[in-house]
Amino acid sequence: MSYEILVGLNVLDDLIYEDYRAAMKPILADYQGRFSYDFKVSEVLITENHSDINRVFTINFSSKDKMDGFFSDAQYLIVKEQFFMKSVGSTTIISAYEK
Repeated sequence: MSYEILVGLNVLDDLIYEDYRAAMKPILADYQGRFSYDFKVSEVLITENHSDINRVFTINFSSKDKMDGFFSDAQYLIVKEQFFMKSVGSTTIISAYEK
């Protein structure tokens, strides 16, 4: 069994966001995490929280504990501050579930 999150983002700067992805992927792998799907979205018809979304992806971990460890990892938090915070306007967790 694994744990997966469906996420919507409003990416404001694609270049900095790609730097974020490149920097975080080795840390993600350390926590047995991976991206399953990744889409650039041109139009959102319905959203519950009124946040803009132009990127949708699934991120998968071997367990919820691994996911929690990843998102609280000190190295990840540095990468997040350096790249993610500068490139993303909003984050929407659409769903989280065991798979």
